[in-house]
Amino acid sequence: MRGSYPHSRHLATQANGGIILPSLRYLLVGISTRESEPSGDHRNGMATQIALFNHKGGVSKTTTAFNLGYKLAQKGKKVLLVDCDPQCNLTGMFLGFTGADEISKIYDQPGIRNIRAGLAPAFESKPIPLAPVICESLPNEPNLLLLPGHIGLAEYETTLGIAQELSGSLPTLQNLPGAMSHLFQITAKHYGVDLILVDMSPSLGPINQNLLTTSNFFLVPMAPDYFSVMATDSLAAVLPKWKDWLVKALNTRVLQDATYPLPHVSPKFLGTIIQKYRLRSGNTPSTAFQKWIDDIEKKVVEVLIPVLREKDMLLPVEAYAKAGLKVGEPLLQMSDFNGLIAQSQKHSAPVFALTDEQLEQTGIVLERTKRSMEQFDKLFSEAADRVIALVNY
Repeated sequence: MRGSYPHSRHLATQANGGIILPSLRYLLVGISTRESEPSGDHRNGMATQIALFNHKGGVSKTTTAFNLGYKLAQKGKKVLLVDCDPQCNLTGMFLGFTGADEISKIYDQPGIRNIRAGLAPAFESKPIPLAPVICESLPNEPNLLLLPGHIGLAEYETTLGIAQELSGSLPTLQNLPGAMSHLFQITAKHYGVDLILVDMSPSLGPINQNLLTTSNFFLVPMAPDYFSVMATDSLAAVLPKWKDWLVKALNTRVLQDATYPLPHVSPKFLGTIIQKYRLRSGNTPSTAFQKWIDDIEKKVVEVLIPVLREKDMLLPVEAYAKAGLKVGEPLLQMSDFNGLIAQSQKHSAPVFALTDEQLEQTGIVLERTKRSMEQFDKLFSEAADRVIALVNY
């Protein structure tokens, strides 16, 4: 079953790869000097936006977004997955596509059916307002929707970067920093969405800066290895700068007057998600993986948490406690999916909801796999409960 937003206009996308600058006149305007912290109030009738971000690749951001989103949907939340990675892996997983040729099918249909087409009016100076994207859905879980990605989203990176650096003096670009958030919210409103999960690319570029700073909350997926430890140091250096940019941007007069203003939010850290390790007997991580898990948690607590606290990017300690967590403790920790991930992608189903037929196994192997699925189901259920408790605090 597919989305059915009744919008007949097909938004053709620009094919060239150059910098896209709206063809309006340049004017110099002042910047308001009073800077105030964003309130972070997400209970204003808007959908709650959660970014899944780590600039280190290979940490299962996409599979986490899909499986966590599905579990939240099972618990009664209307969830919109947004594929903001130009690789479009989430789109492929959700729709069961195995190659670029199949993904291109949704681009050839009429209507606004992907993130690039949805943003085109703002980024390509089209004389029409942004409109909801026609989302995709799954027949077995109607509470879960997808706003498909597009490889061409990367073409907007440079333009957005210019807007976010110079928007205080260039009204030409004033509508770009708030465009993505506005598109997500009007799409969410059309479908009655409660939660938006944003799957992001592994980069520190302007698009990711925008996505994280316009989200109410963020999760940091990690893998138990040396590079995730290094990435934690990097995040501790970058995220405070992004928050400083947000405060200044929200107090920039030209952005306040934009058609698509930046949302007045203050992104809060929900926690880390540590995956992709091997188990030993007793369903605990092997010694080598446990060392990296301990190192990551130590680095998060000693390096990342203090800078997030300083920049008001944490919830109160009581909020984490209510969700059964200590500040800096992983929100979710689970082993590698192994063979389940291939069947999950093949059937567009989460690893914990595959049927016996979809598993294509029998006998002892099937029973062992089903025990693993039960464990994954329990872990994702606990993670979903924690997310709900944290965002509702």
